[in-house]
Amino acid sequence: MKLFDVYPLYDVTPVKAKGIEVWDDKGEKYLDFYGGHAVISIGHTHPHYVKRIKEQLDKMAFYSNSVQNPLQTALAQKLGKMSGCEDYDLFMCNSGAEANENALKLASFHTGKAKIIAFTNSFHGRTSAAVAATDNPSINAPINKQQEVTFLALNDFNAFEKAIKSDDYCAVILEAIQGVGGLDEPTTEFFQFISKKCKENNVVLIADEVQSGYGRSGKFFAFQHHGIQPGIISIAKGMGNGFPVGGILIHESFKPSYGLLGTTFGGNHLACAASLAVLEVLEDENLIKNAAELGSYFKEKAAEVPEIKNIKGKGLMIGLEFDFEVAALRKKMIVEQHMFTGSAKNKHLLRFLPALNITKSNIDLFFEALKKALK
Repeated sequence: MKLFDVYPLYDVTPVKAKGIEVWDDKGEKYLDFYGGHAVISIGHTHPHYVKRIKEQLDKMAFYSNSVQNPLQTALAQKLGKMSGCEDYDLFMCNSGAEANENALKLASFHTGKAKIIAFTNSFHGRTSAAVAATDNPSINAPINKQQEVTFLALNDFNAFEKAIKSDDYCAVILEAIQGVGGLDEPTTEFFQFISKKCKENNVVLIADEVQSGYGRSGKFFAFQHHGIQPGIISIAKGMGNGFPVGGILIHESFKPSYGLLGTTFGGNHLACAASLAVLEVLEDENLIKNAAELGSYFKEKAAEVPEIKNIKGKGLMIGLEFDFEVAALRKKMIVEQHMFTGSAKNKHLLRFLPALNITKSNIDLFFEALKKALK
């Protein structure tokens, strides 16, 4: 048997990692400024994270959600306190796509409606309704296209107001900072307009924080830069620092019932241990503040590079836009400078998504390498 060939792969085989340093099978060291799609939030093999998971593995790795799991309760309490979302309930699952599927399903249950409003260049996952709400026809199969989704441009007030008045929609799903799409953002005025219109029309506002959450933007959630309150918040990626875990935060105005949502592996003991470890490190090392401060420092350094035409994003979720396609530059950064960076739907954009505990010296090294690669 061979692997189903769905990914174009760089010729690098990582075998060990610590912090932002990654070593391949030849002993070569790389610096990771991409974190595997913003997954590595507290650094590779953080000692507290490793200890937490090992200790839990020695006790119990898994049991189903048919029994009490105090780790889930502890996680919900800590997450609520740290995020400022104590008036939400937590439902755990296994990935960002699954989080958005559950969010959309719950919104449909809640409203009795089925249509979705999403936005140009959105990315919400690769399954069912989540991929239907993703603005990429090439990854939507005919079975996904049966979902009814209206795509609108970000910050188009008139188009949004006209659409939502139709009384057909269960949900609006929105990234406060678009990830795969290329770091575009709604304005605060548009976000607040959406929130107001959703409430007026009994439509659920879903904040997709799968990539932008967990401190990456310099606040716990990126929507918190805009002073709004979503009905549902989807989370994953940085939540587990590499352990597969996701979830949704559901406002307390939603009423649960048995069988409404369910999962076999979601919220298992190891997933909770990993997720608690991430929150503990974020708190103990003050990493959300670090993300905000180093995001500002990164932008200062980027402004000194004339080839960079635009700087997008917040905190340590940043895109550098050039007047040329960056595929060759990204390859040079990996092959010649031994640094991982990310791409986007916008082919002119290089993405920077490191662990939140990087330092100014790490950023200095990045720009030294970038300048060499641009020559």
